[in-house]
Amino acid sequence: MPDLVGFLGVVLLAYLVPGPDFLVIVRAAARRPALGRAAAYGAQTGLCVHMCAAALGLSVIAARSAQAFTAIRLAGAAYLVCLGVKALLEAREGRRRPPVATVTSTGRRDSFVQGFLTNVLNPKAALFFLSVLPQFVDRGGLLTEQIFLLGVLDIVIGVGYWLALVRVAARLRGVLGRPAWRRRWERITGCLFIAVGAGMAAAE
Repeated sequence: MPDLVGFLGVVLLAYLVPGPDFLVIVRAAARRPALGRAAAYGAQTGLCVHMCAAALGLSVIAARSAQAFTAIRLAGAAYLVCLGVKALLEAREGRRRPPVATVTSTGRRDSFVQGFLTNVLNPKAALFFLSVLPQFVDRGGLLTEQIFLLGVLDIVIGVGYWLALVRVAARLRGVLGRPAWRRRWERITGCLFIAVGAGMAAAE
C-alpha cells in the first residue's frame, strides 16, 4: 500500500501554495462563482492528463527529453503571459465601460479551458507526478494502480479545495463590482500572470 498519510500532507501543502491555477480560479470566481467552479473543474481535468501520462510513462519520456520539457515550459509561460495581457487590456477597456461577466455556456466553457490549459501546460504539475508522487508508492505493489489511486486522491482533494476557494473569492464581488476597484484587480492579476509566466520561461 502507498503511504497515504505522507502523500496527503504533501498534497495539502502543495495546494496551499498559490500558483497559476490559483490566479485563474480566483479571477474567474471574482466575476461569478459559476465561472470559478468551471475554472476549478478545468484545472482538475488538466491534472487528470498529468496523472494518466505518469501512469503510462509519458511523463518520464517528456522529462528525459530536454526539448520536449522546454517546449511545454515555454508554452505554459506564453499562455500565462497572454492571460496577463488580456487582463490588462480588460482593465483599460473598463475605463470606458465596466466589464460584465455573464454566466453563459460560452463563459463557463472559456473559464474551463483556461483552468485546463493552465494546468496541462504547467511543467511543475508534470514534475509532481514524476518525482514527488513516486516517493509514496510501494515498490512491491502494482505501480500503475497506485499512481492512479494517489492521483485520484490528489484530484478529489483539489476539487474540494478549489470549490472552497471559489466561495471565498466570490465574496470579493461586492468590492470588485465598483469600476475603480475592478480595474485595479484586473491590473494586479494581469501583472501577476505576466510575472509568473516570465518566471516560468526563465526557469531552467
